[in-house]
Parts: sequence; C-alpha cells; structure tokens
Amino acid sequence: MDTKNISISDYNYELPDERIAKFPVTPRDHSQLLVYDNGNIIDDHFYNLPQYLPKGALMVFNNTKVIRARLHFHKDTGALIEVFLLEPYAPAEYEQMFLTRGHCQWLCLVGNLKKWKEGKLTLTIANNQYPITVKASRGAMVGTSHIIEFDWSGEVTFAELLEAAGQLPIPPYLNRETQQSDLTTYQTVYSKIKGSVAAPTAGLHFTPEVLAALDAHGIDREELTLHVGAGTFKPVKSDTMGGHVMHSEHICVRRQTLEKLLKHNCSAIAVGTTSVRTLESLYYMGLKVMANPELTEEQLHVDQWEPYDNSSSVGAEEALSALLNWMDHNGLDALHASTQIIIAPGYHFHIVSQLVTNFHQPQSTLLLLVSAFTKGRWRDIYRHAIDNGYRFLSYGDSSLLKTSSL
Repeated sequence: MDTKNISISDYNYELPDERIAKFPVTPRDHSQLLVYDNGNIIDDHFYNLPQYLPKGALMVFNNTKVIRARLHFHKDTGALIEVFLLEPYAPAEYEQMFLTRGHCQWLCLVGNLKKWKEGKLTLTIANNQYPITVKASRGAMVGTSHIIEFDWSGEVTFAELLEAAGQLPIPPYLNRETQQSDLTTYQTVYSKIKGSVAAPTAGLHFTPEVLAALDAHGIDREELTLHVGAGTFKPVKSDTMGGHVMHSEHICVRRQTLEKLLKHNCSAIAVGTTSVRTLESLYYMGLKVMANPELTEEQLHVDQWEPYDNSSSVGAEEALSALLNWMDHNGLDALHASTQIIIAPGYHFHIVSQLVTNFHQPQSTLLLLVSAFTKGRWRDIYRHAIDNGYRFLSYGDSSLLKTSSL
C-alpha cells in the first residue's frame, strides 16, 4: 500500500455528540472494554483486562504527566491573551526547565494574538506563601508557534509557578471548562514525568487494583516517557496523508526498558498510541546507529516517512541490541530523543504485539494507527462500539486490540 496516497476521507465515520464522554466513569476501571482478537469481538469491563493477556508478557506504559499548560494574561485594555505552553525552548530539557527560577523561554501557541501587538503581559498570582508577578514577552515565530520569554519574581521554580497559575488543558472537543475533578481524572495513576499538554488517555482506565491484578497475572511492567504535544489534536487537513505534517514529540527510554524488550523477544503490549510510537521508533533508531555509530541523540530523530522510505530486513532484536550497545558506548542510562513517526496502513510493526487504546476521532492519525494495527478492520470494531453504547475519545471507554501484526 502507498501510505502517502491514503485518502483521509476513507477514515471518516459518524460520531454522535452524545457518544463523546464529557467525564470519565467512576471508578475509572469500570469503563467498558472491547476486546478484538483477530476478527472476534468480546464486550467486558476494564477491570477484567488481565484475564485477556498472556501470562508473562511485557506491558509498556507511558509515565508522562500533564502540566498546567494554559496561562491567561489580561492586558490593560481588558483583552484576554492565552499563552499555551508547547515545549521548552531555553533551557530545552524538560527536567531542567521545571527547576528553573526567574527566567525561561517556551515555544507557545498564543490565543487572541491580534490583541498582543507589542509590549509585555503581566500576570500577578495572589498566593499567601509567595506572591508572584509573571511577565511574558513575545519573540520570534517558529512555524506556527511563538517563542515566549517569561520572567517572574519570587524564589519559585517554573513548576511551582505553573501549579499556582496554570490551567490543565483538557481536550477542546469536550467543549467545557477545566474542572477541579480533571486535576485527578486527567492524569494516569502512574504519571511521574512532567511535560505533556494532553494525557496518554489509554492509561486513564488503570487503577492500583488493576495494576496489582496484572502483577498477580505475571505481567512484566515497564515505563517509558513520551511527552504528548498539542499536535495530537491536529486534524488532517490534506486530502491525502502525503500532505500531512506529523508533530514531533520528545521521548525518554531507560536502558532497563531496552533490556526488558530484548528479554521478551522484542514483543510488547503497548498501553496507548504514544507507547506504540515510542516503541516502534526505537527500531528505526537502532537502524540509524547500525549505519552510523557516531550519531548523537539529537540525530536519532525519526522522521515521519522514514519507515516507508527505508524498508529494512533487519530484525527487531538486532536493531534494539545495536541501540543498547550504542547507549553503553556513550555511557547513557537513558535515551533522550524525538520522534515524528506516523503509523498508518502500510506500516509493518516490529515490536508492538497487542494494544490497549481508546476510541479515536474520525479522520485522525490515531485512527490510521488503529487501522494499520488491525489490518483495516477498524470499521468493524468502531461499528460494534457505536452499536453497543461505548463512550468515545479521551474520557471514553477502552479497547484491547490483538492481531497477528509481527
């Protein structure tokens, strides 16, 4: 299949507004679970997930944590300017950024930009412990984003500033304001590493009880980090996929995770499309270091069309072993890189053997990934979900997809 010539209109379906879940079910593991097993469909609840998984398998989770990425400033005229944090610019490392005090720069989207022609915006945070004055200055454009420079008073880190002044960015299709409950329900129970502006929503169904049941079932659990960007909501506007520019996202994978993958014959159950994109990107990073062992972490970036332009007969075990050896050679305990990979029909999976994921928007790159994984059977799955009362999108129900991908 020529992936670049895929027509996005072939991936449309009718999604009634009442099927878009505005809030999650309580408790979160009582959501419905659709199990798709090579053409067969079973309806169940998420708390029974472990019984559908092979004992001793490896399950990989994305431990990213959603930050309070929306900052609202008012001009002297009363105009409201929203600054939406996308990714750190200076310092560029997430961990270093959140520890920064007094000054930093981010790549941001700016709402109501026409009202902010020049000058600094000021935001004062009335906090009993540390009154903070934040000033924002607009810099150069990078693509559709702006470099925004922040200066603030008080001995607080940028992480503390966001906790005091920022707003959690729930998905735009929920058509409602962020509520106090979202601060808990829009984070996975295992979230650790701050950086995402959207939740890895497949993980929202997990509870400590489900995780304990996975352990009792003999499932080996590993975590990686992909910081989900705002591009996850970016619609495909081109008629064919060749005209769509995939967003780039930062990933971090520990040496231990690569060792676990090799131990499990390079086969993993991925929790969410973000885990899929990270795991599959590792294969192509392995190919890169096999071709040039002198590459830097920055040069390991996976371009969106790389899997389709450069087919390889190298096995996953050989590619991941090469990547692990490259990390050892460079003294790295964790790999910090980025990926722009797009997974669509025509893609060959190298590592992911099963997938836990929610039900995605029509004509989205996430739906294309599901189609690739199920060998085009996504319509059968989604028709069943619509006909049987499943709830869709971020706060909706879940599915376990099994297919003979590898």
